[in-house]
Amino acid sequence: MSTSAIDPNPATINDTAEPTKQGWDPPNSNDKLSIRVRDLNLWYGDFQALQDVNINIRKGIITGLIGPSGCGKTTLLRCFNRINERYENVKTTGDIEILDKNIYDDDVTARQLRRRIGMVFQRPNPLPISIYDNVLFGANLHKTHKRLTRRERNDVVQQALEQVALWDTVKDKLKTRATTLTLEQQQKLCIARLIPLKPDVILMDEPCSALDAEGIEQVEGLIESLRDDYTVVIVTHNMAQARRATDECIFMLMGEIIEHSSTADMFLNPREEKTEMYIQGRYG
Repeated sequence: MSTSAIDPNPATINDTAEPTKQGWDPPNSNDKLSIRVRDLNLWYGDFQALQDVNINIRKGIITGLIGPSGCGKTTLLRCFNRINERYENVKTTGDIEILDKNIYDDDVTARQLRRRIGMVFQRPNPLPISIYDNVLFGANLHKTHKRLTRRERNDVVQQALEQVALWDTVKDKLKTRATTLTLEQQQKLCIARLIPLKPDVILMDEPCSALDAEGIEQVEGLIESLRDDYTVVIVTHNMAQARRATDECIFMLMGEIIEHSSTADMFLNPREEKTEMYIQGRYG
């Protein structure tokens, strides 16, 4: 078991270190699991936000984290790419393996990890630069496309925007500031920004909460299309969305895992009374 008291200083967490040959390069495993969590505990100061979390998340599916506000869903999600390390007074114990590599190993930098584990936040966060430059921003930061010609970079942008069904909408205004797009288009762009990095896992923290009904439908369709290429973990408060958009669900309550099963089983035949009460809207 690894134990770490987290220092928010970027130098301490090695956020800006360049990848090295000894760094995190997970093997091309044939294992069906993408994420393994063992005995994970997390405290914000004296408050314990996660308690003895043990879960396995399978490759190539959409897994939903559900539960009432404050149950630890987002905290758990942010453990997978170590964003919690940016906050003061955070302490974690336990192990998280992604593609058979412990993300707390000394040779894993936060920068390397976040290249492989992309994240989409609750509200779209496009940079106040062009649509074109937004798509390439992560790739430029991680220097993954440093030697590409202009034409090759154009192809990368087009392919990313096509994958999120945004190319036809923006192809004639790629130099337009990204913040002029609608919220739904901005969220799609934030997902497109991850694609050139070729992440193994995409984390989504309530990606539809700021969208209207039409935007929700569009983004849910996009999430569905990502299943074949990525492992997707999504936090949602929307039970209808969890039922529509996920293959498996993990129900959390007060920092603990109460139940983990296929979405169909959880909604139609939950094993735990607490799960049933939550799904029926009796609390939360």
